[in-house]
Amino acid sequence: MRTIGIVGGLTWQSTLTYYRKINERVQQKLGGEHSARIVLYSLDFAEIDAAQQRDDWQAEAEILIEAANRLKAAGADFWLMACNTAHAVADQVVQEIDLPFLHIAEVAADAVLADGLRTVVLTGTHYTMQLPFYREVLERKGLRVILPSANEQEIIARIVDHELAHGIIRAESLQAFRSMLIPWQAQGAEAVILGCTEIGLLINRENLAFPVYDTALLHAAAAAELALADDATGRTE
Repeated sequence: MRTIGIVGGLTWQSTLTYYRKINERVQQKLGGEHSARIVLYSLDFAEIDAAQQRDDWQAEAEILIEAANRLKAAGADFWLMACNTAHAVADQVVQEIDLPFLHIAEVAADAVLADGLRTVVLTGTHYTMQLPFYREVLERKGLRVILPSANEQEIIARIVDHELAHGIIRAESLQAFRSMLIPWQAQGAEAVILGCTEIGLLINRENLAFPVYDTALLHAAAAAELALADDATGRTE
């Protein structure tokens, strides 16, 4: 079994989801008392948040590079960032780290395509919705990406920043997402990508009654599968 390196704390609310999902997947695959080999480096999110708010992406990249190097030094065989927004600097960070990287947007796109869908709504923090870094990965994979309206983006960002990042779950916020489905479907949306690892704390395929791709769950499952995959044969251990 390979050792998974996780940069977490972005926020810690969704890092819990990763830890639980990865270990559940490994135990399902191997049975018995098995659990995943994980190296977790949990950041102080306040430092990342401050860098993002002042548009200092270089500072964020430096924090993430240091974190990834610590994972490598601790024995990780590959690594991931348990956050969508942090992928804004993924290209820069990955160049500095000699360690395989599991990209969250690529995992999400592959899951959508595997289900035969092509048109998705991208939700997330306002950085993920407004900056091109995430949308471009999805489009390169062959997806058509619909962005929420400016007003919808403000609502979603507020829910993420002021509620979900602090573990606050409100029925009113779930209803807000349900209301947005009508204009999204009118634009041809076939599914919603939860491009923030905290949004899955609020909505899922059952309570939204619409195809939902939870990037935290997908990313965690992909990490578990990669940890268990045999290098040479593709078999699991």
